[in-house]
Amino acid sequence: MSLNRHMNDRERFLAAMRYKPVDRVPYREFGAWPETIERWLSEGYEPNNPPISTDYWDWQGGWFFPNPPFEHKVIEEDERTVLYINHEGILIRERKDNPMSSMPQFVRFPVETREDFRTFWKERMQPDLAARLGPNWKQKLAAYRQRDYPLVVIADRWGGFFGPLRNLLGVERLCMLFYDDPAFLEEMMEAEADFMIRMMDQILDYTDVDVFGFWEDMAYKNGPLVSPELFRKFALPRYRRVVDFLHSRGVEFISLDSDGNITKLIPIWLDAGINVLYPFEVQCGMDVLKVRKEYGRDLRMWFGIDKRAAAHGPEAIDAELARVAPLIHDGGYVPGPDHSFPPDVSFENYCYFMEKLAAIARA
Repeated sequence: MSLNRHMNDRERFLAAMRYKPVDRVPYREFGAWPETIERWLSEGYEPNNPPISTDYWDWQGGWFFPNPPFEHKVIEEDERTVLYINHEGILIRERKDNPMSSMPQFVRFPVETREDFRTFWKERMQPDLAARLGPNWKQKLAAYRQRDYPLVVIADRWGGFFGPLRNLLGVERLCMLFYDDPAFLEEMMEAEADFMIRMMDQILDYTDVDVFGFWEDMAYKNGPLVSPELFRKFALPRYRRVVDFLHSRGVEFISLDSDGNITKLIPIWLDAGINVLYPFEVQCGMDVLKVRKEYGRDLRMWFGIDKRAAAHGPEAIDAELARVAPLIHDGGYVPGPDHSFPPDVSFENYCYFMEKLAAIARA
């Protein structure tokens, strides 16, 4: 449903999320790997003159990270790899070539005991906005009230009930806690819920927020990393507490970011009051058309277009865009690639992908 007047990016976004008429469908991209950017630079890409203009959203994801961050400390290195402690306190070994897009080895995590957790939380997870946003944080937040673009506050990597705990303990240790020490698991989940509420309580005193986002990344190609039954039991009450608070403060849209096949987790998140999910990775079996058919308009979706099509050229791109086209004008959906473009995507194919997507959004 189209509207015969120009809308700014915020008006367009909110109307689309509310299934209202828009002047055109909002669309986004997910960025590109560092190696992809290197390739594109050799193929005519100019970073200060992007060839495609998409809707602008202000994504604020760094406000929730551990603060103060851990000091970057190199433990050892050789010709191929470096072992170091990162800003989250994780001991990581990674390749020196292509470190941003190769999978690192996670050697040790900062939390092994309850005392480790309590110390970490007390020292680095305090909701001190002056320390996190700067001494002028009140003025900075108040300035957002004049915006004409969506403000999306994503608790990136440190806002959720699996993803952040995985950063503390590692996947294997976290999954075992669901069975071996549920009391410790619940202590961490409660602390995480308290932290998000206390952060957002202060933020919402000075500005409104269009979207609050959880971050989980708790699934792989074949399904979730923990059973849906256990996750529902432990996480749902904590999601509900945070979501109810956010709704009480006027936040209409609550999003959640998880890669992988999230099919079995969607009912839990909907029951929690989360009403936006992304990115719907096609290579993991996620299909935004099937999800819309199953859950209807209660669930808004972002992205979900197979980025791999961009590696194969115009014919594959046209076919993939035709697949999702019926959903693009249905409302409650922001089309875009299902993750960042890898280096097998040429600059020419990237431009074709985004130009064709823009044309469908404007149709």
